[in-house]
Amino acid sequence: MTETSAAPELFQQAVAALAASRPRAEIELTEVRAPKRLAPWAHALAAEAEGPAGELATARLVLLHDPEGQDTWAGVLRLVVYVQAELDPELAADPLLPGVGWSWLTDALDGSGGSWKLLGGTVTLTSSARFGDIAGPARSHDLELRASWTPVGTDLAPHAAAFHELVAAAAGLPPEGVAMLGHRASGRG
Repeated sequence: MTETSAAPELFQQAVAALAASRPRAEIELTEVRAPKRLAPWAHALAAEAEGPAGELATARLVLLHDPEGQDTWAGVLRLVVYVQAELDPELAADPLLPGVGWSWLTDALDGSGGSWKLLGGTVTLTSSARFGDIAGPARSHDLELRASWTPVGTDLAPHAAAFHELVAAAAGLPPEGVAMLGHRASGRG
């Protein structure tokens, strides 16, 4: 459910913390329909960012709340994240890439100042070839990261900040305040 008026107070506070967190300007954040069968209460956000070389990263953050708790969560709240990032063909061939993708999440969580437990997930690399009259590049490469964790405490603001940082890393955005160096045409002859 995404309607929070009849929701438990803890869930309302968690949703408010996620809503109050503002991503950097390059990330478009919207509320989307949450899955209904994972927990009695759920809220979901979608994010999209385009990197400096045109790489697109899309993501979803789902907040789950079960007032009675679930044994596998070891708590009453659970955060679930899904990220898909377009990859450059050379990067897609790197055998260390799954570990790099996982580090986007762990580094974001470590830098957020929040606490969590029971973090787990997968990183999947896909390569697609298009044939016939289908639009798009002849080949495309993507990284998908799926993970979940149980936040420790009730302040979800650090977890929202970690989600934003994860999206920025997946899109290849530089740290905030850092300009990308590139080729600039000069006005000199």
